[in-house]
Amino acid sequence: MRKKLLAALAITVATTLSAAGCGGSGAAGGGNSIKVVYWQHLDQNDKKQQKFLTTMKTSFEKAHPGKKIEIVPVTASENDYYTKIQLMMRSPSTAPDLVYEDTALINSDIASGYLKPLDPYVADWADWGKFAKAAKSAVSSPADGKTYAVPDDTDTRGIWYNRKLLEKAGIKTPWQPRTWDDILDAALTVKKKLPGVTPMNLYTGQAGGEQSVMQGFEMLLYGTGGAGDSLYNAKTKKWITGSQGFKDALEFVHTVYGENLGLPKSAALGANAGTEVGTKLMPENKIAFNIDGSWMANNWLETGPHPWPEWSDTMASAAMPTQNGQAPGKVSMSGGWAWSIPAKAKNPDLAWQFMKTLKNRANSTAWNIIESTTAVRTDVAADPKYLEATPTNKFFTSLVKYTHFRPALPKYPQVSNAITKAMESVTTGQSSVDDAAKTYDQDLATAVGSDSTAKGN
Repeated sequence: MRKKLLAALAITVATTLSAAGCGGSGAAGGGNSIKVVYWQHLDQNDKKQQKFLTTMKTSFEKAHPGKKIEIVPVTASENDYYTKIQLMMRSPSTAPDLVYEDTALINSDIASGYLKPLDPYVADWADWGKFAKAAKSAVSSPADGKTYAVPDDTDTRGIWYNRKLLEKAGIKTPWQPRTWDDILDAALTVKKKLPGVTPMNLYTGQAGGEQSVMQGFEMLLYGTGGAGDSLYNAKTKKWITGSQGFKDALEFVHTVYGENLGLPKSAALGANAGTEVGTKLMPENKIAFNIDGSWMANNWLETGPHPWPEWSDTMASAAMPTQNGQAPGKVSMSGGWAWSIPAKAKNPDLAWQFMKTLKNRANSTAWNIIESTTAVRTDVAADPKYLEATPTNKFFTSLVKYTHFRPALPKYPQVSNAITKAMESVTTGQSSVDDAAKTYDQDLATAVGSDSTAKGN
């Protein structure tokens, strides 16, 4: 069934591209070639995006004789990828024409002058009205209101659990923890009943970068309370220090690793923790549950780096609960990636034509299915092909109403780095929760300025 679906999508993509025409608006650009840069994961078995972009390149060049698309992968850890593309965008000699960006970094790159406003382009693009409002806000600047990217996908986060392992440990399924204590109790039960099985995975530490922050920390923090317990208060325009919610989230991290409920610390603090969990521990039934993103299943599909035909019979999903089960009872985080045109791009007009093709309905549907990501186009999100392509698509799409987004501010990357330092210090036991929180407050003040911080609840 899945092979037939992907084949049909490939035909649709090719047909759509062949019918695409050139034209458009925006700043003048010339030339017949563009350079397209994207992040290639360290896991070299994961070539889905490379294959997809290569298909787009071939079809686009066929539909536009004389035009050339150069696809350039940047193989690196997530944090190193951010650094490398920022270095590339600084100079006209190295700047790509189209670049794949984490939406959390867009405002930082806007502030640095790296990105080109796309408003003249999107104003003439009928498809722009099909993109969800929240997705558009993630690629626009709060400073000038301009649009600097086209969303590629979004995501939500929850708990992936191995129903067979939980049942073997005596935990009833379907499983939906109501509080953080329910999660820890389940992990302790697995530890006691199933020697050799890692009870849970909670990403942590500096090497994991945003993986540690979003899946490992913010999924906790945003379930603790109101604005005073989050990272940033949009009403007061202040970054939050000293909140009880921050300390409670760190305490949860400390408990997981202090009670040996997670990965061995050396593995948890390594850059390859995500790959290890997704392509080895989970398919080999060596981990009971994992707080992670909606995209996890793409590790196990036929086209993924570790095909696992039994995954849909083995794995199930639960929502992450709030700390004490308080309303709304569930919490999720959303991020996503987008395509931007650098300010120093040599050929922005051709880059825009290729971007429009990448993000039309047919190709967006194909990509969301291939990558098992949450759709940013409303017409794709309602498409039965998308909803039925992966068994968990409907569940993770349902979490959008509980989701939170990271502060879309230029200082966020420095704040994120300060969080990973605090997480690592309590994971290793180098610092107590109180000391780690105090150090975070100091690092935060250094990063954003003490006049931009305020004490939380």
